Amino acid sequence: MFIDQLKEAIEGEYKAYHFYQSMYGLTKDPLWKDFIKHAYEDEKSHYEMFQQLHYILTGKFVQNPRKPLPRYELKACAKQALLDELESVELYKVMLLTIPIPQAYNPLFIALHDEMEHAIRFSTMYNALE
Repeated sequence: MFIDQLKEAIEGEYKAYHFYQSMYGLTKDPLWKDFIKHAYEDEKSHYEMFQQLHYILTGKFVQNPRKPLPRYELKACAKQALLDELESVELYKVMLLTIPIPQAYNPLFIALHDEMEHAIRFSTMYNALE
């Protein structure tokens, strides 16, 4: 169960990283660019931590899924990002309660808190955009 959830988390972080990189080019606003860059840098870090954890647990890495299609409208992206971040929070809460080894705690704790922060940033962005 935990391994399947970890694989789902790895795929989600990979997709989020590429989604936010695509989203970054949709705005010239320095604050929004900063919010988006912060999120995609965190997602890359989560992806790497989760891949390492998966390797510790299974002896292999999860192969990269396909990248999401590029997006073209910032407000729609902010809404989708908000929903995705909140969904990740729910997954990570469940995973945190079923950690099979102590080394899994730190990556999950960091990712859980980062995803909540991203949700706040994307909520702010979504509500400010017209």
